[in-house]
Parts: sequence; C-alpha cells; structure tokens
Amino acid sequence: MPPFASSTLPTWMLQILPVAFLAITFLQSGLDKVINWKGNLDWQTGYFSKTPVLRGLVLPMFATLVVLELAAGGLCAAGVLALIFTGNSWLAVLGASVSGVIFLALLFGQRIVKDYPGAAGSVPYFLVSLAALFALRG
Repeated sequence: MPPFASSTLPTWMLQILPVAFLAITFLQSGLDKVINWKGNLDWQTGYFSKTPVLRGLVLPMFATLVVLELAAGGLCAAGVLALIFTGNSWLAVLGASVSGVIFLALLFGQRIVKDYPGAAGSVPYFLVSLAALFALRG
C-alpha cells in the first residue's frame, strides 16, 4: 500500500476498489445460491422454462455459475489482500477476468430468454470487471 501522501495512491485505489466491488458481488451472490440452493434453482428453472435450448441444462448451468461466482469472489478477495500486502496484482487480474466471463455468461442467458432489461442491468457490472482489468494492466 502506498503512503497516503503518495502520487501513486489514486492509481492503487483504482485497482483496489473495482476488485473489492467484484469480491463483494460474487461472494454474496455465490453464498446466497449455496444457502438457498433450492429456491435459486427453482427460480432459474422457471426463468429458462420457455427456452428449448437451455431448459434442460439449468442444473449444470446453475452449478457451474455457483462454482464460478465463488471462485471469482474468492480470487478477487485474495487479490485485494495481495494488492494491499504485497502489491502483486496476479490474483486480482485472475478474479476480474473470471468475473468478466461470468457477466458474459449471464448476459447470454438473459438475451436468450429475451430479458432485455435484465441484460441491460448486467452491463454496468461487466464494465466494473473491465475497469478492474484496465487499472490492473500494469
């Protein structure tokens, strides 16, 4: 962590803040899905019920999403700690990259079911993952 009077502090904060945002987003979302597995799976089943292509794939898609969300959240949280204590950005980059992939998968699903408002709502989150990668580019 740079000193507070350092000219590098704003750049460091631009790295930390979006990665912390992604950590919070995905740890909360992934843990919610684990804690309320049945309720979330039932909702997903209903959400994709009218899509012949994805209707039969809800369980594997959901399980994959949970694993990826927990991985992204964990990587981002570890990345924040690594940035604070060592300055190493590798875990943060990996977490932000996985986050971007998740947002693209969510966007795909929302577009398939023609949930255009939901898809539009995913865009700011995707932009946070891009902002993190941009700030971490070294």
